[in-house]
Amino acid sequence: MNKWRLLGLGIVLAGMTACSTRAKGPDTGGGAAAEQPQAAVQPANPGQPELAILDTDIGDDIDDAFALALVLKSPEIKLLGITTEFGDTELRARLVDRYLKAVGRTDIPVAAGKPTPHSNVFTQAAYAEQEPDRKHGDGVEFLLDQIRGHPGEVTVIAIGPLVNVGAAIARDPATFHKVKRVVMMGGSVYRGYDHNGQFNAKPDPEWNIARDPAGAKALLASGVPVYMMPLDSTQIHLEEPEREQLFAFGSPLTDQLTLLYHQWAAHNEMHNATPTLYDPVAATYAVRPDLCPAQPMRLEVDGKGFTRPVSGPPNAQVCLKSDEKGFLAFLLGRITGAASEPGR
Repeated sequence: MNKWRLLGLGIVLAGMTACSTRAKGPDTGGGAAAEQPQAAVQPANPGQPELAILDTDIGDDIDDAFALALVLKSPEIKLLGITTEFGDTELRARLVDRYLKAVGRTDIPVAAGKPTPHSNVFTQAAYAEQEPDRKHGDGVEFLLDQIRGHPGEVTVIAIGPLVNVGAAIARDPATFHKVKRVVMMGGSVYRGYDHNGQFNAKPDPEWNIARDPAGAKALLASGVPVYMMPLDSTQIHLEEPEREQLFAFGSPLTDQLTLLYHQWAAHNEMHNATPTLYDPVAATYAVRPDLCPAQPMRLEVDGKGFTRPVSGPPNAQVCLKSDEKGFLAFLLGRITGAASEPGR
């Protein structure tokens, strides 16, 4: 997900909206279905891997590639498939095809979601274009088919704009309601995008939500359990010593991350060398929720993509602060296959 374009835009929008009155009504992400309190979700089959679908806009920012690596290396998750979304979803799917082929996981289905207009830079397009073109299945229908086949058991790990999720709700709300939970990266509750390493205590319209506010509203109004990892808890950086440790590991998986990282570093608009690991925090929550404890909140989404806390019954569980050191140790340990990890 390309967040850099929103840094300047977020400052402007925050100033424009600071004096406005928040509108309330049926389109704010509430609704009767969303007024159900969400209890912690327990495994459907204790001791069995969690059935999951990764919904990703991989190829712009680099954090999606790290999130996919983490999911692939987590035995607690059985990945039913990967759906791509936002922008050129077919090219994103080709990127995933090449990635999975390189790591020996061509058994995992890949489907392309609903394409959308986009103006952001597909920084890893060259990697994707090396993979032969093919027509992928409908990502939205794949998502619904998996929920139909495993009612109450599928976790959707949504780490991009909620285009596919919103389309699935619109296409078949009764089926989508049978999803076990949605674990997502998105939103900005009390903390916005940090600027030049400086903490930003004002919320911003976060990239994923701002690209499709209607999808976020539909999800929060759907009544399904939602676990949100916003900017407040996901701005964790992969600094050079940790990057070098990872890239020097030399496995097929870390080799893909190395290739994709260098394309991202060369082409991202800020020419930034240090990735922010927004999406892997959401992937981590699916297997280690203790590293990002969530609390019940009620959130409203406006048309600009702000996610504001309001009074009323909760419609999401939200992690506002993560264990950054524990997360990094977990991520690096998993991706490199290290035997020991803190807390395990």
